[in-house]
Amino acid sequence: MAIDDATMRAMERHETRAHAIPGRDVRDLGHAVVLHDPVDADPFWNRMASVRWPGDDGGFDRRLTEALALFAILGRRPHIWPSPAHSQPLDLASRLEVHGFQAFGAGHVMVLDDPAGSPPVRATEPGRGVTLHAIRSPADAGATDCDDLGVVLAESFGAPTGRAEQLAAQLRLTLDDPRIVLVLVRVDGEPAACAKATTFDGFTYLSSIGTRDAYRGRGLAGLATRHAMAVAGGREVGRTYLGVFSDNEAALRLYTRLGFASVGESPDMMLE
Repeated sequence: MAIDDATMRAMERHETRAHAIPGRDVRDLGHAVVLHDPVDADPFWNRMASVRWPGDDGGFDRRLTEALALFAILGRRPHIWPSPAHSQPLDLASRLEVHGFQAFGAGHVMVLDDPAGSPPVRATEPGRGVTLHAIRSPADAGATDCDDLGVVLAESFGAPTGRAEQLAAQLRLTLDDPRIVLVLVRVDGEPAACAKATTFDGFTYLSSIGTRDAYRGRGLAGLATRHAMAVAGGREVGRTYLGVFSDNEAALRLYTRLGFASVGESPDMMLE
């Protein structure tokens, strides 16, 4: 799917700001945008994205030197996210490798190209024992909802022991933010799948989409995703997008069925 550079840059900044919620910092440098977590040193929360640097060697080297200095000041490992088909220079990833960066995996940015592929969930659609719960404010959250969402996310993404409690605590901090919708799918009362939508400035970013091992193959992630999109504003939102690892073939098939198309593939993380 082709997308112009201005829209891509807007999405990249939107995603960075979405990941900043609830307490991370964003620095827009003009030629790049930086996400920084003052507490958590995990590279995922500390990165430079939307890089548009000069192509000549001198200009490129100056920008890279400035980037390395900024990461040093922040006390974080240098981490740059190349943009699918839109980084400047276009050979950004290979240039970074020459300077000692290493790519860890690859991923696609996918944009909703066919809204008809993701219709709202009908009331009769969930199977027997399956419930969908959208959380848009503290008033919507039951006593165990955030804990259950933490369990789903931790198991879905193979997080280490104890991570579920940390994820639940982070989610509780987002409940007061009207830009965020959390969707929890339960099967016979047990947490099974989830999705998250963050909407502002004409974009919706979908993330935290996962299903626990025991409930895979039942279409629950698709239900959660479609419901999150509908609650977040449906077709009136504007651009809806998400990211997915290249080796997650099941997720790529799911999002394609839901009407998403890949903008392009790029290294998922480049760390020095």
